[in-house]
Amino acid sequence: MRAARTAKITDMTPRLASTMQLNFVRERHLNVPRTASCGTGDMLNQALNDHYRCPDGFFDYLLAGPLSADQGYFQFGPNAICYGRSSSGRYSAEPDLLSDTLPDVTDDEGRLVLGFDPSEIIDNLRLERYAKTANAVLGTEFFRRLYYLLRPFTSLSIRKRLQRFHARAWKNQSFPTWPVDTTVEEISQRLFLMSMGAKGMNRVPFVWFWPNGANGCVTMTHDVETRAGRDRCVDLMDVDDAFGIKAAFGLVPEERYTVNASLLDKIAERDFEVMVQDLNHDGRLFDKREEFERRAKIINRYGREYGAAGFRAAVLYRKPEWFDALEFAFDMSVPNVAHLDPQRGGCCTVMPYFIGNVLELPVTTIQDYTLFHILNEPSIDLWKMQIDLVLRKNGFLSFIVHPDYVMEENALPIYEGLLAYLRELAGRVPIWCALPREVDSWWRARSKMSVVKEGNSWRIHGDDTGRAVLAYASNVDGKLRYELASVGEPVTRMLDSDPYSI
Repeated sequence: MRAARTAKITDMTPRLASTMQLNFVRERHLNVPRTASCGTGDMLNQALNDHYRCPDGFFDYLLAGPLSADQGYFQFGPNAICYGRSSSGRYSAEPDLLSDTLPDVTDDEGRLVLGFDPSEIIDNLRLERYAKTANAVLGTEFFRRLYYLLRPFTSLSIRKRLQRFHARAWKNQSFPTWPVDTTVEEISQRLFLMSMGAKGMNRVPFVWFWPNGANGCVTMTHDVETRAGRDRCVDLMDVDDAFGIKAAFGLVPEERYTVNASLLDKIAERDFEVMVQDLNHDGRLFDKREEFERRAKIINRYGREYGAAGFRAAVLYRKPEWFDALEFAFDMSVPNVAHLDPQRGGCCTVMPYFIGNVLELPVTTIQDYTLFHILNEPSIDLWKMQIDLVLRKNGFLSFIVHPDYVMEENALPIYEGLLAYLRELAGRVPIWCALPREVDSWWRARSKMSVVKEGNSWRIHGDDTGRAVLAYASNVDGKLRYELASVGEPVTRMLDSDPYSI
């Protein structure tokens, strides 16, 4: 057996290769959405393969040793806080004063040797496993029960005070990062760049994230919470149409108001979308598994009746491990960072991802109610900041705006300002404005695409490739840059996003 050549991966100056040859020695991994990593073999590479859709064999990792039994926080270079098991055993119970594992990474014949399982770490963030400490769960549970116990007997003004009291210490939370957390993207980009260095490559093809080379994606949703909100849906559609943006309406099937066929027809006729929002918005959907499964059957029935492909839980309460009971194509219940929400946490990514067979479309911007009534911010400045941060990662911009609140005299001009800003931005930067069902359809098609070598060029294989764009990740002076190319032609556009480096 030949001796393994091991070198520290600390200097990312590329080793030039005369030709770009990828390692195709392993079998092509199945294009089946997965949520967990077994820690060995192809599953170490699963999350990165799913994210980038590179040629088979490019992401190729080994574990440095057995992983610890316990989990904790550690760092993987700047701006990349990880949570999970580590072969070094160096981790913290809190997301500060962390040990950095980046200097420990080695290269074994072009394969990165890591002290953690990348797929497990990314899943731990996207599924919010880091947030499931006893204190966090008990705190959320106590506030939720108190709030819904008092809700029938309190005014809107008192409920706002309760919500502000619950969110009072949000600025003291260091992780996830406010106002947008891109930890998953930081980890993914760092591993991509280091993999290029280990293999001596300067340029690697992959399937671009969005159709037709869009820099990012925008989706607008409207959660309808009250009878007054329901009665304002048509007026809100008029507002959206005036700016050329379609939206999805999240309707509560029971107790809050009657969902009549006329409203469903109007939404469909105007090319908007219907989603199911919870069952009755009582905050108890995830109390117990048995009760959740009972309600899920009813929710699934409403989904079929409404022709809805998507679901969102009330108040963004969630337990992703229970989503297998939902018969929806996609869910929109998981926030990117949840410092101001009743249930804390956040998925730490600005990209869609699969939870089993359900595609999660994360909420990546602040809700209108929280902006106006918790932060008392009467402008779109925070939204603009979040838009910029998400688009720097070529991510998914998801908004929740309620007809119950936004049609008020003081709020509507602010919302119209947001729509005008999005329209103006889309005129300068290629942005895909899409309904959630369209994002779901695209992301599922992309998840089955592959990049293969044909002669001296690369081609994307799969369904719906007419909208797919071949992209290249390039190592430019130790920095990761994305480029878009037309098939068989030179690079046509270098993206405006800031170059990434480790």
